[in-house]
Amino acid sequence: MTRAFTRILAPLLALFALFSSGVAMAAVEIHFHSFNGSVFGRYPHTFIVLDGTLEADGRTVKENYGFSAKSSTAAILSGWTEHMVYVEKEKYIGKTNRHFSMTLTDEQYLRIVEEVRKWKNEPGERYSLGQRNCIHFVGEMAKILGLKVEYPRNMLRRPKKWLNHITGLNPELGAVRIK
Repeated sequence: MTRAFTRILAPLLALFALFSSGVAMAAVEIHFHSFNGSVFGRYPHTFIVLDGTLEADGRTVKENYGFSAKSSTAAILSGWTEHMVYVEKEKYIGKTNRHFSMTLTDEQYLRIVEEVRKWKNEPGERYSLGQRNCIHFVGEMAKILGLKVEYPRNMLRRPKKWLNHITGLNPELGAVRIK
């Protein structure tokens, strides 16, 4: 074979071997984020980001979800209130803390999306600052993926501290605590 032919054929053969070997070429990742809060009225928050490509059909995924009260009035301090699944604006995501990431199978991705819909569509007042907030929502997503999750009372309003705690409970993630 000539050198020119080998230079063209070798990369094509390597690409064919990769595709035919059963190695997954597509994946969706889940990222666990926290927001510290700000003087401009944004409360501390935690949410998930999903991005990548589904293996089954090649669909691109670029989504994020958090759980919040529908309105931030004094009512959230006194008990249960209306809820919503909140989607962060893309421009704010880069200003948050990414604590750790995991690669999902298509099945895990679909299970996460199903759980998000469940939380979103529950009837009634399902948000409680102390019993069912963004931390509980993100915790349920982590449990779906087999992570150990706890909800220490002193962290229920401190998403960054809580995600650092989850990082410590799951050393297999290889994540570093965020200061």
